[in-house]
Amino acid sequence: MFELTNLESIQIGMASPESILDWSFGEVLKPETINYRTLKPERGGLFCEKIFGPVKDWECSCGKYKRIKYRDKEKICDKCGVQVTRSKVRRERMGHIQLAAPVSHIWYFKGIPSRMGILLDISPRSLEKVLYFASYIVIDPGNTDITKVEKYALISDAAYRQLMAKPPEERGSFRAGIGAEAVKVLLKELDLDKLSQELKDEISILIEKEKDRETEGQRRSQAIKRLEVVEAFRTSNNKPEWMVLDVLPVIPPDLRPMVQLDGGRFATSDLNDLYRRVINRNNRLKRMLEMGTPDIIVRNEKRMLQEAVDALIDNGRRGRAVTGPGNRPLKSLSDLLRGKQGRFRQNLLGKRVDYSGRSVIVVGPELKLHQCGLPKEMALELFKPFVMEQLVKQGICNNVKSAKRAVEKVRPEVWDILENVIKEHPVLLNRAPTLHRLGIQAFEPVLVEGKAIQLHPLTCTAYNADFDGD
Repeated sequence: MFELTNLESIQIGMASPESILDWSFGEVLKPETINYRTLKPERGGLFCEKIFGPVKDWECSCGKYKRIKYRDKEKICDKCGVQVTRSKVRRERMGHIQLAAPVSHIWYFKGIPSRMGILLDISPRSLEKVLYFASYIVIDPGNTDITKVEKYALISDAAYRQLMAKPPEERGSFRAGIGAEAVKVLLKELDLDKLSQELKDEISILIEKEKDRETEGQRRSQAIKRLEVVEAFRTSNNKPEWMVLDVLPVIPPDLRPMVQLDGGRFATSDLNDLYRRVINRNNRLKRMLEMGTPDIIVRNEKRMLQEAVDALIDNGRRGRAVTGPGNRPLKSLSDLLRGKQGRFRQNLLGKRVDYSGRSVIVVGPELKLHQCGLPKEMALELFKPFVMEQLVKQGICNNVKSAKRAVEKVRPEVWDILENVIKEHPVLLNRAPTLHRLGIQAFEPVLVEGKAIQLHPLTCTAYNADFDGD
């Protein structure tokens, strides 16, 4: 396992099916979460202890191994199969769902621009028809004199059956497919090195033709777009067929929690509902394939599985969003990442900090230019650790616990210590939006009554502040 201190950078890339299986600790087979009588996770379900780890520290599911004496042994219970370890592994361990049919990743198909469409040189609308089982796509045209179709051409169900009805010697090696399965075959057939060279040659020819005004620049810009996508795949060592999923990762259960409320009801993350839909449809499709169900019903079930995976990855990207109680759209994996409240902006690019406060500013003309008026209650909270340290050092309190209690009860001696502490500690004042470096400035605090921060009027220009509620 990597050490966080040795981390130089984080790179986000596509995951291969092998990588997803490598991350996984087991396959999730059931849509159930917990048993509502025992309140224990269902075996093989979305909260399974065997896959994701124990709910309680150093305790297996059946209770054979319990308590601290099994610490550092990391035993696997021979009865229930649960590893006896810390419960915090439920924030790290992933599972997987083995899909009964390949499904496309909606980011690469429905993104702007559609990477899948650009790579195959197919319009997004045509690609949508193939992926959602409306049209067949020609993989191999076979004997073109008879079939009269080209590679990547879209044909209807009736036309496909008509061509397949012809004798094999007439149609030759003709082959067409439908759904993500067909798209995966076409992506797998792409030779990126060869395609890159062909596109470079095509672009240079088009540039020459443009000089002679024989052709328009639109074809050249399309070829350049396609070359950019091809080169991105080549440099990152990603394979185009990874845009179609055979294995779906299941994120750790503690990142999609289920909490018991008063009255015995449960509140659960939307992701659990979205995963449940995928597992239900996947299991139903598996049964249909085993039973030899007619092709038209199987195709409809595959389309429903594709839509369930789309909703899990990015709900509402294509068509109507899947809704929960009160007609509220369910939050998908993409919703956890995007926007101001998403994982990147909320947790990785910025964090909440202790010992900061906010308040309205009012004018303080009696202050010096380098001073600001800080409300007493706010100052006490900001300088709490320093005040507690001085209470112990000066012998007013015996330990940190009693010092904390003294600060919370606001004993009279606390204010004298606070006066001394603030002399050595300037405070930073920031006004949003911070557009230049003068948006954050240091001031010497002066304790004032009330709840508003006092500011010298001449410092307002740098902050672009006024006293109307800033």
